[in-house]
Amino acid sequence: MIFNTKMSKKPLILVTNDDGINAPGIRALITVMNTIGDVVVVAPDSPQSGMGHAITLNATLYSKEVHLDNGPQKEFSCSGTPADCVKLAIREMLDRTPDICVSGINHGSNASINVIYSGTMSAAIEAGIEGIPAIGFSLLDYSWDANFEASKPIVKKITEHVLQHGLPNGVVLNVNIPNIPGEQIKGIKICRQAKANWVEEFDKRKTPQGQDYYWLTGKFVNLDGGKDTDEWALENGYVSLVPAQFDLTAHHFIKDLNNWNL
Repeated sequence: MIFNTKMSKKPLILVTNDDGINAPGIRALITVMNTIGDVVVVAPDSPQSGMGHAITLNATLYSKEVHLDNGPQKEFSCSGTPADCVKLAIREMLDRTPDICVSGINHGSNASINVIYSGTMSAAIEAGIEGIPAIGFSLLDYSWDANFEASKPIVKKITEHVLQHGLPNGVVLNVNIPNIPGEQIKGIKICRQAKANWVEEFDKRKTPQGQDYYWLTGKFVNLDGGKDTDEWALENGYVSLVPAQFDLTAHHFIKDLNNWNL
């Protein structure tokens, strides 16, 4: 236990991400969280995008305290995945359960099917599994030099509402922010996850030694015409907010399966 917050009246906020502890997105997120509560950062020491909910089982995990700016937060880099970071923070680095876990701000979209692959959202989901209210934030700009200023008031507003109202057990929030100037953002739209996916291809090449290697490529296809989806909201200038859950049971199919007489 390395950060004594038991005497503090401020909420304890765990911050993590998947782009790495040096990413501008998490630095912006930390700046906002410092205005709300006591902040502990446990984030990957290198980019972990697309890792999903992977955890480290057959390798050693390393963590060390770092000092990247002059903020009041405590920060630790971790050699593992985003999910590892949350597990390690809860079990080893905090003196009490966080009041909230915020993950991000991700460089790029985690809307629709991207939530499955996202390390950002998997960190939030890992916190949700532990019964901690959690939010994943993403900005629709993949650039390392993305401007997060318009995201900050949105992040603060949603975080404060979650701290005030809480979240149902097993539910986390997936928040995506369009890459437009703040004054052009129309508001926050509560959505469902769009039915969309990547149509993938592999760019096959050869090394100078003649060995085949591949780069994953493809294009994103939105198959959903609904106006209540995250993709529609983002395309029309809204912040999308989707309540997500880690229970993957297809409850609607259980009755049909019972009729199979297995």
